[in-house]
Amino acid sequence: MYTAHLVATALVALLHLGFLVLEMFLWTQPAGRRVFGLKPDFAQATRALAANQGLYNGFLVAGLLWGILQGATGHDTRVFFLSCVVVAGVFGAATVSKRIMLVQGVPAIVALGLTLL
Repeated sequence: MYTAHLVATALVALLHLGFLVLEMFLWTQPAGRRVFGLKPDFAQATRALAANQGLYNGFLVAGLLWGILQGATGHDTRVFFLSCVVVAGVFGAATVSKRIMLVQGVPAIVALGLTLL
C-alpha cells in the first residue's frame, strides 16, 4: 500500500505540474484557451491572474514532491498537501465548475485515502 499511495501522490503532483504549465505559460495560447474554454481577449486580460494560480499549483507540486522524497517520515507532509488539494478542489467546484472536483479533487481524495490506510 505504501508504494500505491506514493504513486498516487506523484500522479497528483504531475497533474498540478500540468496545471502550472497551462496557467503560467499556455493560458493565452490555443492549447490553454481550448482547455479552459477561453476567448483570446479574456485570456489576455486574465493572464496575470492565471499565472498567479499557476504559481500556487507549483507550490502544491513542491510540497507533494517534498513529502514523497521524505519517504516514511514525509507522511504528515503528504497528508497536509493532499488535503490542500482536496480543499482547493472542493472550493473550485463550488465557485467555478464541478469539473474541477473530478479533475483535481477526486485524484487527491484517492491519494489521501491510500496515504491514510
